[in-house]
Amino acid sequence: MLRVPWTARKTNKEVLKETETFRSLMNRIRRRQAKFVGHIMRREKLENLVTTGRVEGKKSRGRQREKMLDGMTSWMGTKRVTDALSETWDRESWKDMIANAKGQGT
Repeated sequence: MLRVPWTARKTNKEVLKETETFRSLMNRIRRRQAKFVGHIMRREKLENLVTTGRVEGKKSRGRQREKMLDGMTSWMGTKRVTDALSETWDRESWKDMIANAKGQGT
């Protein structure tokens, strides 16, 4: 294990480069989220309606929250949310889409 004192003033990127590792936690979280979304979208229940935003009512004031589907489509590299959601019905293509995702961000 590499021991780096706090007085060394090294960034996280420098330490990761020294240990020749990379950040994998965000990719793991995003893959699990994508699997969960695929599971929800294949069902025609309340969770599907809430996730796709088809629930009636007023929007709250202020800046709208980023939807989970918007962040996931940018991570997967698809242009539109509807393209990604149409892929959920075919499990094999959805699994391939998750496995081949770009994984932007850290």
